[in-house]
Amino acid sequence: MPSALFSPITLRGLTLPNRVVVSPMCQYNSNNGSATDWHLMHLGSFSLGCAGLVMAEMTDVSAVGRISLKCAGLYSDENEAASKRVVDFCRTYGIAKLGVQLGHAGRKGSTHPPGAGGKPLKAEEGAWETLAPSAIPFGEGWPAPRAMTKADIKQTIDDHVASAKRAERIGYDVIELHGGHGYLVHQFLSPLSNQRTDEYGGSLENRMRFPLETFAAVRKVWPAGKPMGMRISATDWVDGGWTPEETVTFAREIKKLGCDYLDVSSGQLDPRQKIPFAPSYNAPFAEKVKREAGIATMSVGLITGAREAEDIIASGKADFICIARGAMWDPRWAWHAAEELGAETPYAPKTMPCHPSMRPQVFPKRAKPAA
Repeated sequence: MPSALFSPITLRGLTLPNRVVVSPMCQYNSNNGSATDWHLMHLGSFSLGCAGLVMAEMTDVSAVGRISLKCAGLYSDENEAASKRVVDFCRTYGIAKLGVQLGHAGRKGSTHPPGAGGKPLKAEEGAWETLAPSAIPFGEGWPAPRAMTKADIKQTIDDHVASAKRAERIGYDVIELHGGHGYLVHQFLSPLSNQRTDEYGGSLENRMRFPLETFAAVRKVWPAGKPMGMRISATDWVDGGWTPEETVTFAREIKKLGCDYLDVSSGQLDPRQKIPFAPSYNAPFAEKVKREAGIATMSVGLITGAREAEDIIASGKADFICIARGAMWDPRWAWHAAEELGAETPYAPKTMPCHPSMRPQVFPKRAKPAA
């Protein structure tokens, strides 16, 4: 039987050779929001054949939207030029399609990078005032964010639009908005973090308003032939929080606006969460959204093995699998998974000397790939 994981898929005008995606991974190696040589190495390596689609890290739409001072951004000409340098490098040497995840940290911003403890910055360390739907701190010991005004909401939507225009000039193939992991869009969706009394809070319809308005505004300026999706947390893993059923409702509404897929994760909004970590623990949420909302889904979270990934796609739980730490562990993940499953996957031209067909002493049963 042909491999489902290594079957092609088309979203709008983009056809991918397989269902493997390198998930966005914050690198905390940017300078004033601008990519560095680290990103040439990090994304350039993945572009050679780790997956059909490689997503750049959460890239913030404003300086105040950053998680830390070292986070990536796409809000200045310098940011744009630095990102284009990385994308051009990947196009020159790699074969993967390239996407970018646009986001805003909201109340989870103004912190040290996780490797430095992840705690909120102090004033003398360059702290800034964070924004959120309501003035509710992320957790104990965190400063209260400023509740966003209508003008703040409009400005943040405009910032997303401006970053999307930069992403198009750079030449990305896909845009994904970050609506999960406790960042700003997720903060609007969850009743735990959104206790507004205006049209942006209260009912599910109102809590979805800012995320849907933001998506619609970006979709309007993003080329019609290019796919656009959103990462979402399917549950807060906290009683009284965002639920899988609300996720399905949201999926139906965002699909009407031209959303091509949802990247279904979970949690990270509230320190009280209790996540039952296990292999593929988010796959049931992706399956629920795919089945009940009729939208393509990506599944992410502790997916490591080729046969585990194959089962997720072949059984219809999701349309794509996303790997993050697994990709860092094995930047040639797709090559090795394809060998295990008896499938073919593209190799960048300069890497062809290592193709199994070129090493019959090691792989005696391998045929040469089709030209």
